Amino acid sequence: MATLYTEQSKNVTKTWLLMTVFFVVVILFGWFISIYYNNPNVLYFFVFFSILMNFFSYWFSDKIVLKLAGAKEAKREEYFDLYTSVENLSITAGLPMPKVYVVNDNAPNAFATGRDKNHAVVCATTGLLAILNKPELEGVIAHELSHIGNRDMLLSTVIVVLVGFVTIAADIFTRSIFFGDHRSNNKGGGALVIIGIIFSILAPILAVLIQLAISRKREFLADASGALLTRYPEGLANALRKISQYSKPMDRQSSAIAHLYIADPKGLGFSKKIGGFFATHPPVSERIKALIG
Repeated sequence: MATLYTEQSKNVTKTWLLMTVFFVVVILFGWFISIYYNNPNVLYFFVFFSILMNFFSYWFSDKIVLKLAGAKEAKREEYFDLYTSVENLSITAGLPMPKVYVVNDNAPNAFATGRDKNHAVVCATTGLLAILNKPELEGVIAHELSHIGNRDMLLSTVIVVLVGFVTIAADIFTRSIFFGDHRSNNKGGGALVIIGIIFSILAPILAVLIQLAISRKREFLADASGALLTRYPEGLANALRKISQYSKPMDRQSSAIAHLYIADPKGLGFSKKIGGFFATHPPVSERIKALIG
């Protein structure tokens, strides 16, 4: 039977597996480019770059997330309810106090980021703070702290850098084919160009699939853990209900960090259009039903 601890172990394993897969994919991509340009130095560069990116994604991905979100650090005096909710619930959960950030956006949302519980961040939008009462806010904060306690935060944060690289690499290669000096000394250059074009088309799809590799079950687990933390599941359920009623997208958003939020930053209408398979979050109705039946 799965427990909180087995889920934590699985998330750590998934993180290392993901970073290993990324390492292999980047090297294979470098090998492909080195054959296309008949230059082995390209492969050496990609080996070095993949190691560097794995290191970078582990240590600095939280800073990248905060930059992409446009977040600023929340002062206790200015955001007293948010700050004290994080502080009190962290003590209850037995977690170190994470840094608290806010995003100036009318769309109600929140996320957690960081590489471990000692380097964690909890962030909420001003829109969320405006519409939730204290029990509802505590439900959302407990959900985000559960991501930290469940150790799925690192996996979710690392994916931001790795997915971003896949997309950028495909774009660079496509531009080099169509706008650069792409002459190849390899006899199979024409075939390689076709393969490169196919890769550039499939890369965005691959990026989405990588995001979906982070199971949406983690949201249900964080909901359940958060409800246990506050001992008031109605708080989180009511918060999710209010969040789902705001259908407009966030002013500032990035597909690379969409999966980090408690709700889809593109808005409820977008989630309905793309369907369940490609959604980064499970339906709100299912989450509420799991919380209060």
